[in-house]
Amino acid sequence: MKNELETLSKSELIERYLSAEKTVTDLDEKLSETSQNLSHANGKLVAYREEIQLYRRMLFGQKRERYVAADNQMSLTLGQDRQEEAARKKQHTEKISYVRRKAGQRKHPGRVSLPDHLPVEEIEIYPPGDLSGKVCIGTEITDKLEMVPAKAFIKRFIRYKYATRGDADQGVLIGDLPGEVVDKSIAAPSVQAAVMVDKYVDHLPLYRQLQRFSRHDITIAASTLGGWVEAGADRLSILYDHFVADVKAQGYLQVDETPVRVQDPKKKGSCHRGYYWVYYSPLSKAVLFDYQATRGRDGPERILDDFKGYLQTDGYGVYDHYQDQTGIRHIGCWAHARRYFEKALDNDYEQAGHAMKKIQELYEVERQARQEKLSPSDRKQLRLEDALPVLEELGEWISEVGPHVLPQSSIGKAMHYTAVRWENLKDYLYDGHLEIDNNLVENQIRPLALGKKNWLFAGSHNAARRSGMIYTMMGNCKIHKVNPYDWLHYVLQHILDTSYEDVRSLYPQNFESRV
Repeated sequence: MKNELETLSKSELIERYLSAEKTVTDLDEKLSETSQNLSHANGKLVAYREEIQLYRRMLFGQKRERYVAADNQMSLTLGQDRQEEAARKKQHTEKISYVRRKAGQRKHPGRVSLPDHLPVEEIEIYPPGDLSGKVCIGTEITDKLEMVPAKAFIKRFIRYKYATRGDADQGVLIGDLPGEVVDKSIAAPSVQAAVMVDKYVDHLPLYRQLQRFSRHDITIAASTLGGWVEAGADRLSILYDHFVADVKAQGYLQVDETPVRVQDPKKKGSCHRGYYWVYYSPLSKAVLFDYQATRGRDGPERILDDFKGYLQTDGYGVYDHYQDQTGIRHIGCWAHARRYFEKALDNDYEQAGHAMKKIQELYEVERQARQEKLSPSDRKQLRLEDALPVLEELGEWISEVGPHVLPQSSIGKAMHYTAVRWENLKDYLYDGHLEIDNNLVENQIRPLALGKKNWLFAGSHNAARRSGMIYTMMGNCKIHKVNPYDWLHYVLQHILDTSYEDVRSLYPQNFESRV
């Protein structure tokens, strides 16, 4: 080839040189592009494999997010398996052969005592046969808990009318009926309260309640039953409006959102996906359900646009709008950060396990504060002494390791989630009143999740808003350990007679002082 090149002119050599150089450049670019595509494809492959693992876990694995460090796990040996098998065999033998209680074995503590407030129906039982000439030497009393299914009856109001003798112009006197939730309705407040509690506390859809009425030979139209609930919610709206104002005035709110299916005439053949925005005040122990048709930024505007104080949320991007809003300090949720690392255990057990262990140390500080019943100031001091060093160590570790993990992997996503929200996650140290996570508000959503599995969807956007009102009041009854039926029955009877100044006295947390 050298001899051939020597025969070429200078211009031909230059032309060949430029052509070869261009070919090399093109090949370098293609190689680089191929390498990038390969890296990208490898990242997607890892992400898809982890997604498959997540689906398998959701379908067939445990739902608990419990983590036990490897150095704390006990080793399993064959000898222990045999001991356990022998213990199970012995227990099985005792069960099927009705072995008598051994000497020294602890006795059964006995039956649970029945409540004193229940009425007692006494039934006297005498021995059979002739008892003449015998003396009663005592009695033996056995209590049994009895229950009668819901009993329906008619309460008939007979109002006597009076007129003045010989003077019809003075009119007729007649007593007033007690306050009604629905004018000229056959349902008393007790029935409406029972229907609403059955649906929103015991998750019994209206169609099942209609079946129960039918078993008592009481015929009620489905629209009528729905109307009773609607009228009851309209009465509660008076109380709900005050409650919204009071929750907005709280200086510390936890927020979360949950979807709900809503029938919409504009969407034939499918349901609209609306959202309940749930607000919880750890200071006053109050929960608020606010229905909005969207999960967008305008979803929480009604409550949060004029809110001032601490706002604790998960990592949903809508809440970032309030990050720099004047008067709001945005607090993160360590439960959500931990959840990302827990999901990454299958991807990178060593790295995810290290993060999980550090987060466990943070929660151990919270557990100690609860056990010692520390005041907010003492809890803040404990956190600064024990939790702050752990946070600093974890933050340095993420900043060192994070750039070297695959961003699309589960461990990469966990580190990115935590790093981006690091300042929010640390801000719970500012005040001992603040919680380390958002779990308190998530706990308030659970009854709604059970309800959705039963009644499936709301009939309209207005129906979803009314349900939010009822869930708000039922949720506060649960928080403050108030019987929801007793409270609702009382409120439906008295809310129209309560002045504006006294309406807050009807809140569930104030109910016990009213009865």
